Amino acid sequence: MRKGFCFVATLALFVLPAGAQAPKKRVAILNFDYATVSSSVAAIFGTNMDVGKGVADLLVGQLVEGGVFSVYERKSLDKIMAEQNLSNSDRADPQTASKIGRVLGVDAIVMGSITQFGRDDRTTNVGGGVVGGITRRYGLGGVGKRESKAVVGISARLVDASTAEILATANSVGESSRGGATLLGSGGSRVASAGGVMDMSSKNFGATLLGEAVNKAVTGLARQVESNAARLPTHKVVVEGLVADASGAMLVINVGTRAGVKVGDQLEVSHPVREIRDPASGKVIRRIEEKLGVLVITEADEQSAVGKFSGAGTPKVGDAVKTAQ
Repeated sequence: MRKGFCFVATLALFVLPAGAQAPKKRVAILNFDYATVSSSVAAIFGTNMDVGKGVADLLVGQLVEGGVFSVYERKSLDKIMAEQNLSNSDRADPQTASKIGRVLGVDAIVMGSITQFGRDDRTTNVGGGVVGGITRRYGLGGVGKRESKAVVGISARLVDASTAEILATANSVGESSRGGATLLGSGGSRVASAGGVMDMSSKNFGATLLGEAVNKAVTGLARQVESNAARLPTHKVVVEGLVADASGAMLVINVGTRAGVKVGDQLEVSHPVREIRDPASGKVIRRIEEKLGVLVITEADEQSAVGKFSGAGTPKVGDAVKTAQ
């Protein structure tokens, strides 16, 4: 059984200038759980296919095209999932989804399930009476007409990355029918796949009866998820890191996009002066720092970022950087 999925700090209120647009809410989409339809999937394709990942990939494309959300990149998400060593059973849990959301620095996680995935063939005789179900092919007596119909049902939950609260739910069903057609059409078994993962975004699959139903279901789900965008709370990502290299005005810091750093961000650079400890416990209760200046990020990757420093002080390796207040 395969299940799937396809993160943020201080709550902030933003006052925007006239005419300015609020920043897009960031979401990540986990691979959909398809346990309830796994037997149907195996019967259709002759083997177990990760249709949950295929649906999640299609939903990413729909939400990116819709422009309502900023969608976390899927390859980076898969890497995080592997690094977190999350089991299949963990990935259906909103609490675990919230944990992943905080690691990624997104506002919400979209997680869901595939509830229907297959066919509903009906055979009608000349008189119009339905005498066939999914397994019956022809009418009793007279000439029968067979209509093949693919049905795909999916449901989703929008989970707050900070609290694991389910903010909204969505359900969508896609159907496609053709007389005498098969689910995958001619050459359906050759739909691009590798390692048990199907490329549902391919034109080959999209042109099939099943592909049409999948795309209709995902499109309907995407519009419902977008309609609930206002329910997502506004969060501000607070970046904290250290100077890893100081070469003149250009600094390299030890945090990057994975921690929420973006090109254009302004980070305060401070030099630690001393630490104040609780005399009873010995724990640090306050740090005294000297503000050196501001770092404007010019480029960033997952683990590091580069920026241009301006200020009266001279930054050194080990100095602290954090989101400007």
